[in-house]
Amino acid sequence: MSETFGAGAMMPDIAMTTPEGGSVKPSDFAGRKLVLFFYPKDDTPGCTTENKDFSALAAEFAAAGTALLGVSKDPPKKHLKFIEKHALAAPLASDAEEGGLSDALGIWCEKSMYGRTYMGMERTTYLVGADGKIAQVWPKVKVKGHAEEVLAAARAL
Repeated sequence: MSETFGAGAMMPDIAMTTPEGGSVKPSDFAGRKLVLFFYPKDDTPGCTTENKDFSALAAEFAAAGTALLGVSKDPPKKHLKFIEKHALAAPLASDAEEGGLSDALGIWCEKSMYGRTYMGMERTTYLVGADGKIAQVWPKVKVKGHAEEVLAAARAL
């Protein structure tokens, strides 16, 4: 993870694609808090659990004045299927462009599994304040209990 984008830094304002083909960027949420949760891949066990956990708490995040946005490199059409299959309430965005938000944040990085290296998303969550500044970062997220921990931080902000 790039230390350049830790707590206190401004969240880069880079556009991503919505499942419907529109555009969304962090500044669209100016004036309210935003949770950006980056995850590796739609419809994999950990990512499905994480999305369902954030979706289950969507109303509580809204009550805390906090928007949610799940982000992966998956294409918009795959996001649509993922949302429908699991009835997800947390909006998703596709960050598939080279030089996108995950690249700028340094969380699209080299990973390794079973001795093979590949480029992948490091599961990372950012809590952004209403002023657009990063309030808290959770690098290398462990899914269990994570959405609840982020909700508590959003309420405290």
